[in-house]
Amino acid sequence: MQLFVNLPVKDLDKSKEFFTGLGFTLFGMAEGMTSVVISEETQVMLLTEPVFASFIAKDVADAATATEAILVLGMENPQQVDELVDKALAAGATPAGVKHEDGFRYQRGFADLDGHHWEALCLVQPAS
Repeated sequence: MQLFVNLPVKDLDKSKEFFTGLGFTLFGMAEGMTSVVISEETQVMLLTEPVFASFIAKDVADAATATEAILVLGMENPQQVDELVDKALAAGATPAGVKHEDGFRYQRGFADLDGHHWEALCLVQPAS
């Protein structure tokens, strides 16, 4: 089973540059949309707000003023968490959420260029 998450964006070109700068590849680019490949099973579809609105009956949420979802990326180790979040912040993201480091998880977050809340998470395996 695959999961496709759809997010509205204000400037598709800036969003594509942002996510490729984080090391993600893009797939299936069509007019007004592109897909950020997270894994073989998961993609985040970036759609311009007008294209996104064409699929829904409600208003498009403004992620800069409200949180509609928290997108969590599972990382293998805390260093990967720091690398991804640091890259995102350097590319124009803003810090989001609360850093967690409690012996069981290491987690940091950022808001992308449109305000969507992302978290990078490493679940720490207890020592045997």
